[in-house]
Amino acid sequence: MNDYVLRTNHLTKKYKKDIALNNVNVSIKRGEIYGLIGRNGAGKSTMLRLITGLAFPSGGSIELFGKIQPNVAIDAQKRMGAIIEQPALFPNMSAYENLEVHRLQKGIPGRECIDKTLELVSLMDTGKKKVKNFSLGMKQRLGLAIALLSDPEFLILDEPTNGLDPMGIVEMRELIKRLNREKGVTVLISSHILSELHQLATNFGIIHQGQLIEELTTTELDEKCRQHLRIKVDNPTMGATVLEQQLSTTDFEVMQDGTLKLYNYLDDVRTVSRALTNHGLTILHLSQNGDSLESYFSKLVGGEEND
Repeated sequence: MNDYVLRTNHLTKKYKKDIALNNVNVSIKRGEIYGLIGRNGAGKSTMLRLITGLAFPSGGSIELFGKIQPNVAIDAQKRMGAIIEQPALFPNMSAYENLEVHRLQKGIPGRECIDKTLELVSLMDTGKKKVKNFSLGMKQRLGLAIALLSDPEFLILDEPTNGLDPMGIVEMRELIKRLNREKGVTVLISSHILSELHQLATNFGIIHQGQLIEELTTTELDEKCRQHLRIKVDNPTMGATVLEQQLSTTDFEVMQDGTLKLYNYLDDVRTVSRALTNHGLTILHLSQNGDSLESYFSKLVGGEEND
């Protein structure tokens, strides 16, 4: 079995003179929750539209389930579920009726999948209530139900928490985690709520001005964002010895430029400073550092905000 659900090879999309996506290479393995990060206009939605067949690439290729599009586009569509932009809902129908329409459109045999999917997204109790009277959170869950109706292996979600209140965001996050954990669904999700992605994704791709500028795992991101004391002394080797022998810690790193990153003693800077100076070291710099995903993203792409 191929380990990769999705791989893109120099994926490019041009609109007249504008390049929306430029030579993007993304790899997503089975079982991952891949968070796609980028400002509005960075190319996130364009990429998702290309993957789901709603648009066609200007260059490069898309490999789904080990086979290159467009040769397996129909087969791949059956194994995927997606919410791109606003889900297509019929406001004067109930949740059940909405799913029945989509079941027929997708050619899914039997109605058993409808009740099962409604239960999965906690909409079993809506009965004959019309969708136009649903809350935004209920509509988002119904959109997710449509994407899940065919029991997909690969789920693609474009801003699924957009407009939800804090409780709705938590419910959506827990539902996606449960699908991934219990059903093994691989998820590709874009969102501008970076703190939410940080709690959800196992892998991240950062896209800026149509280019993928970094891919990293949650472990790698946490390491980059981990709170620490940043220490520069005139003798880094002696500084490391003092930390290990006098402060009895090995929870530090010596960087290539000689900077010491100490991950404990965050609330006891005075003890660290005293230990270093008592051994004749000159402290050139001492500060507490560490990023949130938002600040790491801002530093990477420039600017203070993720639009």
